[in-house]
Amino acid sequence: MRVESNRVVVATAFGGPEVLQVVDGPALEPGPGNVLIDVRAAGVNPIDWKTYAVGPRSDPSRLPLRLGHEVAGVVSAVGPSVRWLSEGDAVIAWRVTGGYADRIEVPEQVTVRRPADLGWAAASGLMLTGATAVHTLTATNVRTGDVVLVHGGSGGVGRMAVQLAELRGAFVVATASPHAHEDLRSLGAIPVEYGPGLVERVRAVAPGPVTVAIDTVGTDEALDASIELVADRARIASIAGFARGVSLGIKLLGGGPGADPGTEVREAARAQLAELAADGVLDVRVARTYLLDEVADAHRAGLGGHPGGKLVLLP
Repeated sequence: MRVESNRVVVATAFGGPEVLQVVDGPALEPGPGNVLIDVRAAGVNPIDWKTYAVGPRSDPSRLPLRLGHEVAGVVSAVGPSVRWLSEGDAVIAWRVTGGYADRIEVPEQVTVRRPADLGWAAASGLMLTGATAVHTLTATNVRTGDVVLVHGGSGGVGRMAVQLAELRGAFVVATASPHAHEDLRSLGAIPVEYGPGLVERVRAVAPGPVTVAIDTVGTDEALDASIELVADRARIASIAGFARGVSLGIKLLGGGPGADPGTEVREAARAQLAELAADGVLDVRVARTYLLDEVADAHRAGLGGHPGGKLVLLP
């Protein structure tokens, strides 16, 4: 059975949010092992606007570009050989392609069931940041008794890393602007302001030597402070400091040059992340939701920095 066509977001050129358009996509029919998901919410992430930013990969032959890597929604059709999903199942899907849409086709294996206690918006903003945070903590072997410094503690990945490190029994110090300090305290971290004197401020509040540093921002300050504070460079990880990271001998994680993508670790984390969020142990803060037609506004808010939580599209 053919499914009605749906609206999708595309970048029609390379540039800023002004290049985004909502257009009619093709009709969809799930292939073998795939399902169709009626999207209830789609998470917005920095990788989305980086995809169409002017840069070395600005090849016009790649246009138009579909956006969106994580969604939550309801299975509306299943293809041949689908093993564990049925029509009507509520799911979270990550990693996907083209999640900014009314409806998408995805392989069954990128889905986990959405717990009933986890709202659509929060569910759609959980996996990319949560799985990345799990990867940083796994790569640096964070455990009970560690003193962990999280650079960018109020950002999407940083906020997840703070909470997950606490769950592992670590003491957490997190850098952030003053407006985010109360939120970080509520998560159990000791917040410190970044800027000159950072190393001294961290040492003043830490209960002992910093044993692990997680860099989510990639600034020279974050890298320099990490190197000065942490004795073992194998326990310093960055998801952003690729330019200097190789020469510093720290762990580089994610999609940057020379980085460990951590695919197995990240994918294995999905079910547990959903459970923790549904139980209220892991807080997913949704800063604002936007209609699909407001996608450019959502990206402008993200590019402006410090949105205070996840930005989510509601098709």
